[in-house]
Amino acid sequence: MRRVFSITLFLALFIAVGVASADISDLQYKISERNQQIAALEKEIAAYQGELDKLGGEANSLKNAISELDITRRKLLAEITATESKISAATLSIDSLTENIAVQQVSIGRGSAGMEKTLRILAENGRSSMAEIFLNENGFSGAWREADALRVVQARLAERVRSVKELKAGLESDREKLDAKRKELTALKGELADRKRIADGQRAEQQSFLNQTKNKEVNYQKLLDARLALRESFAQELLEYELQLKFELDPSRLPQSGSGVLKWPLNNVKITQYFGNTAFAKSGAYNGSGHNGIDFRASIGTPVKSSLSGVVKGVGDTDKTCAGASYGKWILIEHGNGLSTLYAHLSLIRVSEGQSVSTGEVIGYSGVTGYATGPHLHLTVFATQGVSIATRPSRVCGRNYILPAANPNAYLNPLSYL
Repeated sequence: MRRVFSITLFLALFIAVGVASADISDLQYKISERNQQIAALEKEIAAYQGELDKLGGEANSLKNAISELDITRRKLLAEITATESKISAATLSIDSLTENIAVQQVSIGRGSAGMEKTLRILAENGRSSMAEIFLNENGFSGAWREADALRVVQARLAERVRSVKELKAGLESDREKLDAKRKELTALKGELADRKRIADGQRAEQQSFLNQTKNKEVNYQKLLDARLALRESFAQELLEYELQLKFELDPSRLPQSGSGVLKWPLNNVKITQYFGNTAFAKSGAYNGSGHNGIDFRASIGTPVKSSLSGVVKGVGDTDKTCAGASYGKWILIEHGNGLSTLYAHLSLIRVSEGQSVSTGEVIGYSGVTGYATGPHLHLTVFATQGVSIATRPSRVCGRNYILPAANPNAYLNPLSYL
């Protein structure tokens, strides 16, 4: 009986051994350090945005334009650094989760082995009848001690079972977190590449601007006047074509107004111009036809998201035909509910024609391409039945333009569906 009691004591001690854990304090410290860096950079980015917002409200001048270009460049560089820090933090989190998973797997293995051994010895002890236990040399008192010890082992065995179950649940949770972090890391690497391309494009635009103005205010004002004249001439040409398109709106083929079927295309929403006869439209813009969408404040490089799942019907860049006259870089998405959405003045396009996109997916980044008095996102909502991508020769620009065109009746107020 001493053998049984000593085995029982051994098992009790075995089961009492705690779950091993990895020393991940160094990784956690590094992650915390990266998060502090990210917070500092985001504060710096916000300060740059405040300066840009202030400049945007001031009169157009060469000095302001150069300041805006310089601040935008610094903001883009800070965003690149912040994204690099996020990649580093995500990588460290993956390392931490991977190490924790390895530790959990070892602990689960040890726990399972301990349970198997405990069950085997309990089974061996169970083969002795109660009569044999009571008739042994220790008598009743020894038998009760053995019974108590076995109950202790059984209780601790149950505790170990619960512990292993909790470890397995934690393991599954960490594996899910690991998958999510890997996806986040992939997205961040793509975002970093995009931001570097935007920064490179911005540098080229800045150099082109400086070459055109030659640092003279008079040249800058001439440039603005020329862009405005080109924009008005091209807008008139396009309107003449769109008025020739035959279209009657069938409301039954559209979602109900106010249904909110479309999601906001930006994380932070600030509308700077509404649909229709806005103050800017009444001042002579758009040739009296009103604003055909809504504008959102969005600095260069702000992620633009699809307002609803759908198929990309086309992408393009009107600056290749008429620099500074129209939409610039644009994306047209057809949704399955009778609506199509246009996103314009982008700095970078992330999708291609024929691609399926989901609601909230990043499809590009805002910019100041085409005719734009400042960085922003233009969103137009069409009745799908009335819009098509036109490829036509431009008498104003002397080359073919490619962009979405529709009879004015096919332009819908985006706020009716957002």
